[in-house]
Amino acid sequence: MATLKRLFPYSFNAKKTLGALIINIIVYVVVGAIAGALIGILAGIPIVGLIVGIVGGLIDLYVFVGALLSILHYLKVIK
Repeated sequence: MATLKRLFPYSFNAKKTLGALIINIIVYVVVGAIAGALIGILAGIPIVGLIVGIVGGLIDLYVFVGALLSILHYLKVIK
């Protein structure tokens, strides 16, 4: 659990209201959208496009896991 808290510090903020949880998820979605837009711009370059595509997949995975951990922390499934 300590490793998760280090990798996803924003997911474990004290969320006592549903509004705080929604804002937390929106922040993750916005970060993913901005990264996706940058990756879309750079994907046209042949060699760089492959590397950027892999990095984009990792960013999408980080956003998904971060939002999921936020929800689980809000529901008090994980501490």
